Amino acid sequence: MKMRKLLWVARNLMRRAGRHREMRRMRGALSVGTALAVTAPLALHAPVEAAYLRVEEGARGAAVQHVQELLIKAGYLNGAADGIAGPLTRAAIERCQADHALVVDGICGAATYHVLSGGAEYDPVALGIVEEHAPQVSRGGGRSVYVSATAYSAYDPGNGNRTATGTPVRHGVIAVDPSVIPLGTRVFIPGYGEAVAEDIGGAIHGYRIDVAFDTHAEALMFGRQDLEIFIME
Repeated sequence: MKMRKLLWVARNLMRRAGRHREMRRMRGALSVGTALAVTAPLALHAPVEAAYLRVEEGARGAAVQHVQELLIKAGYLNGAADGIAGPLTRAAIERCQADHALVVDGICGAATYHVLSGGAEYDPVALGIVEEHAPQVSRGGGRSVYVSATAYSAYDPGNGNRTATGTPVRHGVIAVDPSVIPLGTRVFIPGYGEAVAEDIGGAIHGYRIDVAFDTHAEALMFGRQDLEIFIME
């Protein structure tokens, strides 16, 4: 009798141990599945780099409508967002730029969008906007390209005094994304002059450039601007 009871207890213990192992396997699978479910959408929608954006008078489309909606939300534009950038849209952009110490040109590029969006990068995929890309740059083409420009100098905290190509950091040098503007390309920047693409940077991707100055104070004064630069022969 005692033997039967001992066998019954042993079988129950084995069943419980089996159920415990199964529950552990299920929890592990659930944890992995939950992690994939959470991280997969982030991997799909995270933008690799800031997309090109230029909204100016005469422009049309979904990007214009999106910028108009942001202008309306911020109180700079009245009426409906119709996707057509006319004089009222230009004036609204200028008011926004003046309020935030940006270059007042009536053109919404990366810097102005950064203000309107509350610091978010322009991500047309997430917004459902079919992006219109800037013209491709080629050396010697004599064409213009629109860029978002920042400034730097050899005297900025953490900076060295040499470019990625080994030349001194000085006025007349720009840092570029070589896949967009090849190193060695000569450009003309209105208000700055001629420059050569001799440097690169970890944050310089796509249609962005970093303009070099001789002093830290000059770099600070330049700030961040949306510019049309010209590729020289």
